[in-house]
Amino acid sequence: MSIYLKLIWAYLKIGIFGFGGGYAMLSLVEKAVVDPGWISEQMFTDIVAISQMTPGPIGINSATYIGYVAPATVNPALQGFGWGILGSVLCTLAVTVPSFILVLNAAHFIRRHSESGAIKAIFSGLRPVVVGLIASAAIMLMNAANFNPNGITWQLLASIAICAGAFCLAWFPVKWKNRKIKAHPIFIIILAGIIGLCLYY
Repeated sequence: MSIYLKLIWAYLKIGIFGFGGGYAMLSLVEKAVVDPGWISEQMFTDIVAISQMTPGPIGINSATYIGYVAPATVNPALQGFGWGILGSVLCTLAVTVPSFILVLNAAHFIRRHSESGAIKAIFSGLRPVVVGLIASAAIMLMNAANFNPNGITWQLLASIAICAGAFCLAWFPVKWKNRKIKAHPIFIIILAGIIGLCLYY
């Protein structure tokens, strides 16, 4: 049962100190759940992918999923639907309640002092930090578990091509009937899944 207390403590820290949203807190989440051995690095990257494909914020989705799988990974006696649901509920509450309380108080404070030069200066300093944290999360996910888990050269090249193609589709607009449109993220995810099924199955 100690795994549940450890999960609660880990996600309380993530909920309090996970600045910048889901992507920015990925490195903090990885350190909290992969380093202790609760889940593997490959499972963590799979969780990130699943969190991307499901509705809702990535931080909460990953907490729910990790809370479900981690207890059984650490202690086989905790296998089963009920133990998984308990872990999911505890992790989800632990990561959301501190954030909810902090945001509620911060919103009240910022609204009262929105014209303050100090508040504007603080946000000017925070914006580039958040961009840096998100960039570090992107670099962190560029690992062998994502791009070449089987150690096969052609799969590595195919993964790089899929990554580059997804970036181009998401970033560069395509001309269609005299107007420029960008591919929808859901379309990109479905297309990548189909390509992966054809290549790796």
